[in-house]
Amino acid sequence: METALAAAAAAGFFDTELHVEVLGPKKMITIMNGTEEVFAISETVVTGWVIILFLFILMKWLTSDLKLVPTSKRQVLAEWFVTFFNNLVKENMGSKMMHFAPYIATIFTFALTGSLVSVLGLRSMTVDINCTGTWAALTFILITFYKIKSNGFGGYLKSFAEPVVVITPINILSEVATPVAMALRMFGNISSGMIISAILYAVLTVLSNVVYNAMSLNIGALNYFHVFQVGIPAVLSIYFDFFSSVIQSYVFIMLTMAYVSDAAGKEE
Repeated sequence: METALAAAAAAGFFDTELHVEVLGPKKMITIMNGTEEVFAISETVVTGWVIILFLFILMKWLTSDLKLVPTSKRQVLAEWFVTFFNNLVKENMGSKMMHFAPYIATIFTFALTGSLVSVLGLRSMTVDINCTGTWAALTFILITFYKIKSNGFGGYLKSFAEPVVVITPINILSEVATPVAMALRMFGNISSGMIISAILYAVLTVLSNVVYNAMSLNIGALNYFHVFQVGIPAVLSIYFDFFSSVIQSYVFIMLTMAYVSDAAGKEE
């Protein structure tokens, strides 16, 4: 057995040390000027454009050859999708804000697919704070726009000093905290799932190698097949990849609707 273990170690097989490395998004396209980097496109941007192309083709397929009375399952699905978000916006923002339905549907669909690409082995868009931060910034712009529209620019500035001037710094901090919290909530939840999954894979790799070593196996092919990785990660994937992605995407649009409708004022 010692001979087998020594052979395995010498061959570089069956590493029993835990190695976990979590990095940010890679640079997929880089434009150089000699040795100086001029411009770079991250894998988040590339993945985002791939998702946009996929969703464009999917929506074109779902909405092609529409009939007044649905005769195909794809038209029924498309109409259900539109009806669902129309009703969601109407219930949470009021009928006067129905023009927000396409925006809310877009954010939800993009956030959900951007998270679920991890199932295909790609890096989720939502584990990049630049991505969730951009969506949160859009929400913040909408909030600010409707607050100014409802109260005027002077009224908007005056609101920071209410109910008393002394709490103005707290009100400003609270205003800035809104988009920051929205960005970090989705980023943190999806990122934690990715990190936990990476640690789990590393632990299962080490556990598999320990068993191989104990059985005096030193077959090179086993270095690429870790028996304990079969099935176990799939169970957690149901939560981290599916359940968590759906919940966080839904929470994001619910917060968006709540903040924007509140800024626009209650419907009479």
